Amino acid sequence: MATIQSIEALEILDSRGNPTLEVYVTTSDGHRGKAAVPSGASTGEHEAVELRDNDPKRYGGKGVLKAVHNVTGPLSELLLGKSVFDQKAIDQLMIDADGTPNKSRYGANAILGISLAVAKASAAAQKTSFYHSLGKDLAILLPVPMMNILNGGAHADNTLDFQEFMIRPIGAPNLREAVRFGAEIFHTLKMLLHKAGHATSVGDEGGFAPRLKSDEEALDFLIKAIETAGYKPGQEITIALDCAASEFYDPATKTYFERKKKDAGHPFEKRTAEEQIQYLETLCSRYPIDSIEDGLDQNDWAGWQKLTATLGKKIQLVGDDIFVTNPKFLNKGIQEKVGNAILIKVNQIGTLTETLETIELARKHNYSTIISHRSGETADTAIADIAVGTRAGQIKTGSLSRSDRVAKYNRLMEIEHELGRFAKYPKK
Repeated sequence: MATIQSIEALEILDSRGNPTLEVYVTTSDGHRGKAAVPSGASTGEHEAVELRDNDPKRYGGKGVLKAVHNVTGPLSELLLGKSVFDQKAIDQLMIDADGTPNKSRYGANAILGISLAVAKASAAAQKTSFYHSLGKDLAILLPVPMMNILNGGAHADNTLDFQEFMIRPIGAPNLREAVRFGAEIFHTLKMLLHKAGHATSVGDEGGFAPRLKSDEEALDFLIKAIETAGYKPGQEITIALDCAASEFYDPATKTYFERKKKDAGHPFEKRTAEEQIQYLETLCSRYPIDSIEDGLDQNDWAGWQKLTATLGKKIQLVGDDIFVTNPKFLNKGIQEKVGNAILIKVNQIGTLTETLETIELARKHNYSTIISHRSGETADTAIADIAVGTRAGQIKTGSLSRSDRVAKYNRLMEIEHELGRFAKYPKK
């Protein structure tokens, strides 16, 4: 029986140049698991809390040496000698020792780093892949990617309030071809933006961040890029939006407003929840949109009910900030008929066990699941394995540029190659 022999941690940098944790777990039989922890920019208020040092003399207060200490100190002391195969017990020990509802004592970043490193060490000790250790022989379904090729909101310094404009290669025959479809459309979009005189620099998640006038102009560029690349919108490629509406919601007036135009001193629109729903419905009627994430604020449950009643039978309505990968909030959504899909971010909840429990709850109630990266990423490809291991069927991991995003696509292509003839890709 392989037990945990040592746990180490290191302060490294994420894709935005901010500190994060890398954790190493070594077993008594010499196997090792390594995990790096991502970090979000647009975060839900109910997420598990990542621990920062708040020392202005280091990294502008964003250092994670306290979290490193918690990994190598109290959490390590708690777990040394425990079976590396008992993931649930290990995660529960850390949750109980932390004792807070949001993991703020030791830090969700410290706890998650250990949780994922233990899972990878366990897979290594079993002489199998991470995805196979999670799903065994059922781990053969590759996910349809949501490729964020136009950025706005908190992920880009431009005029778009909607955070992500994504393409979904639903008509691809396999994962490898899905990646090719996306890459070709990405490069075509770059050519079209350049030709129109727009900047082609990229945002946090690798998508372009041009200064476009409206969401409609962004969507028009996507349609043109899809068609120019030789694909059929709505048949081979659909569009997904992440509105991240909590970023432009005013709880005092209960209205959604064009925050970036207001901040720039330009005329801006305000919408009630009903008007925001009508706007989203209009976009869906004009463009081949089949998925909308966070169309309303994370605390606007009544609005979400109306949105679900209006569009829930037509498209995928994804809860991110409203559910925060938390069974408590997902259960509330199920009871109140809010949304029909959930975004899964391991660092929102803070352990692999809780992540898997949330996925299982969603599956039980016919909510779709999308495994997701964060805007502050690392080279760690765990979410690719989690997507396959849990048979999620969808993954959201950014654009077709920046090595921190491409690493996940490359890992998925490796997994598809390993699976060979057993590999499956969801059919539209």
